[in-house]
Amino acid sequence: MTLRNVLKSAIAAAMMLGAGLATQAAKADAVDDITKAGAINVGIFSDFPPFSSASADMSIKGYDIDVAQAIADALKVKLNLVSVTGQNRIPYLTDKRVDILMSVGYSKEREQVIDFAAAYAPYYIAVIGPAELAVKGKEDLADKSIAVNRGTLEDTSLTQAAPASADIRRFDNYNSVIQAFISGQTQLMVVGNDVGAQVLAKQDALKPEQKFQLLTSPSHIGLNKNEERLKKAVNDAVAKMLADGKLDESSKAWLKTPLNPDNLKD
Repeated sequence: MTLRNVLKSAIAAAMMLGAGLATQAAKADAVDDITKAGAINVGIFSDFPPFSSASADMSIKGYDIDVAQAIADALKVKLNLVSVTGQNRIPYLTDKRVDILMSVGYSKEREQVIDFAAAYAPYYIAVIGPAELAVKGKEDLADKSIAVNRGTLEDTSLTQAAPASADIRRFDNYNSVIQAFISGQTQLMVVGNDVGAQVLAKQDALKPEQKFQLLTSPSHIGLNKNEERLKKAVNDAVAKMLADGKLDESSKAWLKTPLNPDNLKD
C-alpha cells in the first residue's frame, strides 16, 4: 500500500470515529447526564415560603421541595438544591448549572428560550377574609374595606373586579397589607396564595379563609429545550403525585388548603 493510500485510510478511519462519537454525543441527553452524575440539580428560590424556605433545622423545605424530591426519586438520583434568583435562574438553566427550575410562570417570551413541563403548583390571587364574613364573589366586595399591595398584579386585578363602592386601601408592602387585615383596619385583603398561606396558618383567632379567586396563573417546572426524556420524567412524577394524593398532601401542608386541580390549568 502506498503512503498516499495509507494516509487516505487513516483519514477515513478518523472521520468514521469522529462521526461515531458525534452520534453518541447527539444521543446523550439530560437524563443520561443526571443518571451519570447520580444527582439532579434543581434551581429554587431559597427564601420563597411556603414553596421553599429554611426550616428550624436550617434545611430547605416546602411545596417545591416535595415535588423536586419526587422527581429525584423517580429518576433514582440524589436531589441537589441550587439557590437561584429571578435574574440569574434562566442563565443557570441554559448554561446547565441546573437541570430544572421550580416555580416558573409561563410566558411566551420565556418559551422562546426554555421549555415548560406541566403545571405542578397553584398560583392565584385570592380574596381573604374572616370566616364569619359572607363574601362569595366580586359583587360582595361592595362597601367592604380591602387591603392590597399598591401597584401589584393583585392591585390591578382587584381594581378591575371590585364594585365602585368598594373601599380599596393600598399599602406599600405585604407586611402592611397583612397587618391592616389582622388588626381589623380592613375587612378583607387580596394577596397571592403564597402570602395568603402564611396568614391562614397563623391566625387561629381570626379564622381567615379564602373567599374566592381573582386570577389564576399556575407555576411550571422549567427545563432546557429538546429534553423530551427529562420532560416526560418530570411530567410523569407530577402526574403520579396528583394521582396518589401526594400533591394534595403537600398543598394542605404548605399552602394550607386542598389542591384544586383546576388551579393547575393555564
